[in-house]
Amino acid sequence: MTRINLRPIASPMPLGFFTIAIASVMTGCLQLGLLGEAARTAVALTVLPAFVLQLLVAYLAFGARDVIAATLMAVFAGSWPAYSLVVLSGAADGPRVLGVFNLALLVFGALMTAVTRPKRALWLVLVVSLPRWAATGLAGVTGADWLTRTAGALGLAVALVAMYTAFALMLEDMRNGEVLPIGRTGPAHLAVEGDLSVQLRNLERQAGVRRTL
Repeated sequence: MTRINLRPIASPMPLGFFTIAIASVMTGCLQLGLLGEAARTAVALTVLPAFVLQLLVAYLAFGARDVIAATLMAVFAGSWPAYSLVVLSGAADGPRVLGVFNLALLVFGALMTAVTRPKRALWLVLVVSLPRWAATGLAGVTGADWLTRTAGALGLAVALVAMYTAFALMLEDMRNGEVLPIGRTGPAHLAVEGDLSVQLRNLERQAGVRRTL
């Protein structure tokens, strides 16, 4: 007889969203000019630990069989050391390189947005992040100050959405039911509201059980 053991874990997503919110506040304030240019190194050092936290979230999300959340958080995790190391090193043409990097993130985010709509919390954070990546990317490539400030304002908007999502998910976990609207639909809704048979459907075909990925 073959047995497949499932181990419940606490949802790592509130940690991931709170990390996005805090790091976005720091970088957004720098782009808006609320923190002086001399604070760039301090901001880079402040957001660098976000890499570790979001990598942990991605690891737990893979273990929880949520490839969408895991992929999103892993890419977010990789973006923070890229930003911090370029700023800290003072590498030549760093702003332009980060601009191209953000435009690449924009493409990634657009593709992720196309598949995350049932998971409305992730989808909403992505929708707000897309214009921020676009503004940050174009600001780095063109050097336009107004685009940098626009990206900063959008960064604060990302922080607000991520903070709300994290708080709503924590309340849901504590109260064992939706308290603040998150807007799950389709498979995402069934994953929370469905019975155990829904969770185990097609389990034998999932990664880690089947022979190949």
